[in-house]
Amino acid sequence: MSMNNNNPPKSLGASSSPFSNAGMPGNPVFSQAQAQAQLSAGFQAQFQLSQAQALALAQSKAQALAQAQGQVAHAQFQAQLQAQSLSLNQAQNAGIGNLGSSSPSFSTPGSASVKRIFQRPPMRPPGVPMTNTMSPLRMMELTPAARRKKQKLPDKQLQERVAAILPESALYTQLLDLETRVDVAVARKKVDIQEALKNPPSVQKTLRIYVFNTFANQVQTIPKKPNAEPPMWTLKIIGRILEEGIDPDQPGFVNKTNPFYPKFSSFFKRVTISLDQRLYPDNHIIIWEHARSPTPQEGFEVKRKGEKEFTVNIRLEMNYVPEKFKLSSALMEVLGIEVDTRPRILAAIWHYVKARKLQNPYDPSFFNCDAQLQKVFGEDRVKFTMVSQKISQHLSPPPPIHLEHKIKLSGNSPAGNACYDVIVDVPFPIQRELSALLANGEKSKEIDACDEAICATIRKIHDHCRRRAFFLGFSQSPVEFINALVQSQSQDLKMVAGEPSRSAEKERRSDFFNQSW
Repeated sequence: MSMNNNNPPKSLGASSSPFSNAGMPGNPVFSQAQAQAQLSAGFQAQFQLSQAQALALAQSKAQALAQAQGQVAHAQFQAQLQAQSLSLNQAQNAGIGNLGSSSPSFSTPGSASVKRIFQRPPMRPPGVPMTNTMSPLRMMELTPAARRKKQKLPDKQLQERVAAILPESALYTQLLDLETRVDVAVARKKVDIQEALKNPPSVQKTLRIYVFNTFANQVQTIPKKPNAEPPMWTLKIIGRILEEGIDPDQPGFVNKTNPFYPKFSSFFKRVTISLDQRLYPDNHIIIWEHARSPTPQEGFEVKRKGEKEFTVNIRLEMNYVPEKFKLSSALMEVLGIEVDTRPRILAAIWHYVKARKLQNPYDPSFFNCDAQLQKVFGEDRVKFTMVSQKISQHLSPPPPIHLEHKIKLSGNSPAGNACYDVIVDVPFPIQRELSALLANGEKSKEIDACDEAICATIRKIHDHCRRRAFFLGFSQSPVEFINALVQSQSQDLKMVAGEPSRSAEKERRSDFFNQSW
């Protein structure tokens, strides 16, 4: 009876999930092996096989048995993998449950060779982007777990085990706590000093301004000579800060300028000197501005040619830092302040409202206006946030200082003995010392050098402590210690070497999947 080798291979065994338990009746491995054994037995009972056919049949049996064993191991691995996957990500249950691989099919036992229809495991090789299809073997992409970083101790802290070995280290710990408190206090003081230097406090002092002139080569005093220099005069404006209890104009006083006080020109924003236009028609207005000449000067000096006496008008505009304003008559009547800064004016208004209990009890963001405040704001109640805007119309630049001086070209030189006192704001002399304190880095360098020495010593102590723990552990249990050390070193070596657990190039070939698990 002839054999038909052209029959297509028949798939024996139903398709089931790849995560079925090995050895269960629904396992495709056992169903296919049993079906092939039954077919072989029936085939031998019905037909007498030749020696070549019997040899081929025996080879097919051995190959089928090897394939069955490999598939059993594959099924067990998939079952374990499913348990891990379900415990780690329950959201994949639906997708994993719907996926499965068809049972391998075998050809008719009478075929010359048994062909295995191979199905590639649904594994994503490295470098291939993931698709929307959810793979049941997705968790096979094993990556080394992230190593937990050891908590790094501060460089100057001692470990607890070191403190247990050295009881004397308790004193060092107390010193560290004291140093921390001192550092916090010093840092807080430095911040306070920096904030104070941004808005330096000031004290009111009296600035005495001297205006006089000198002259030379005047005809009234010296007879005119041929080829003599032309007559000239010089106007000088200088000033100094008066110290308490000291009169600089008394006889025998030696004028010494305090280096901590600002120079004379820094108190003025603009100085305007007007000469007689009839005598000096080309340049009778002299203007000095602080913005154009920021370098502080000890005084001002104007030199001109002339032999006629006249009156000079001097206009001084004060340079207030922070800026000050002149209050209107209505606001001045309420606060009793003539010139002051905007923040101090707002604070005075708030104290006025608080002292007279004008704050609205139902809405604290508003205050009621009495008769005097109504003259200022023109409303029955005003919101606190609008006060700064509403008082702008009541503030104006402070009036300049007007001085007059008559240029005298005869008599004593210098001519003029007039002086004028002006109240100015002078920063505290300690401000420079505070600035120098913040800028001084010598102490910081010395402290940093000591910290470096301490940190180096602490690192040595930690190194010796680790060496002690190493040898102590080895002395107590050498075998377990060496095993644990070898295991730890092997894990570190694998992580450092970056040994890949998979190879995409090998997985592209079919021989890779025919290997034993």
